[in-house]
Amino acid sequence: MKNPWEEISLDDYEKHMGLDSVRQLQTMNLIIKKQLEAYPADTAMILGIAGGNGLEHVSADKYRTVYGVDINEDYLRAVSERYSGLSGVLRCLRADLINEAEKLPRAQLVIADLLIEYIGCAAFVNVLLHTSPEYVSCVIQINTDDENWVSDSPYIHAFDGLDSVHHQMEEKELTAALTKAGYSLILRESYPLPNGKALTRLDYRRTKQPRG
Repeated sequence: MKNPWEEISLDDYEKHMGLDSVRQLQTMNLIIKKQLEAYPADTAMILGIAGGNGLEHVSADKYRTVYGVDINEDYLRAVSERYSGLSGVLRCLRADLINEAEKLPRAQLVIADLLIEYIGCAAFVNVLLHTSPEYVSCVIQINTDDENWVSDSPYIHAFDGLDSVHHQMEEKELTAALTKAGYSLILRESYPLPNGKALTRLDYRRTKQPRG
């Protein structure tokens, strides 16, 4: 059975995320710029790259390699075409993060925005064990209505299949899992959205070897 993210068209995803009533595409672009600039890393990995939102903020002077990882091959093809100017820096990798974490290379910075909700904390920690980043920067969505975690829009039914893989993510749960894996919280920022939801950015730094 395919992962439901392989069935969602990039056009539907980006139109939904960019609606004035949702504004996650625009907010995420601002956050990704900050994430890419925040730490002394020259390799980064963006998990769940989708259409590459924010890649225009990658500086070839700073980054030697940026990995864009997604399970949807169509998304990765779009990223490669849109950001062909980053061909010397950008490397797109198709991977199922739950079952294929061993395929991932190491990176000094791992960015996981609106991604952990779809693989769960245990799988995310396993990804970190394989990629061994010094810094981890995450964004999770804070919902006021747990039953309707996808914002209402004309494109909402494109996301119907995600119920089977969605995990409601809590900040305390994520921080506890990463603390056990050897990472300490170093930054927390909240970004309100127009529909009552919010995005919370949580950054961590490796402080010790993971206990597993």
